Amino acid sequence: MITIDYLDSLFCKTPAEGRMLAFTMARKTIAAIQSDPEVRKELRPHYAKDTAQLIASSQVVAIEFQTIAMANNYWRDEK
Repeated sequence: MITIDYLDSLFCKTPAEGRMLAFTMARKTIAAIQSDPEVRKELRPHYAKDTAQLIASSQVVAIEFQTIAMANNYWRDEK
């Protein structure tokens, strides 16, 4: 069984809290895909200055945020 210690729920009080959760989920996803921290450290300089890869990373965060926003009914009670 896989334990996810950072994700008790997708429910967030505010959109800003949801966005931070989206960043966390994106980072944890990358760490799960490439589990060797040394390899991730070695790869970072290759994508850190590549605009296409940075845009792709932001798309991952946006998709995670979309999932969180849907789970929170787009914060419908917020005015």
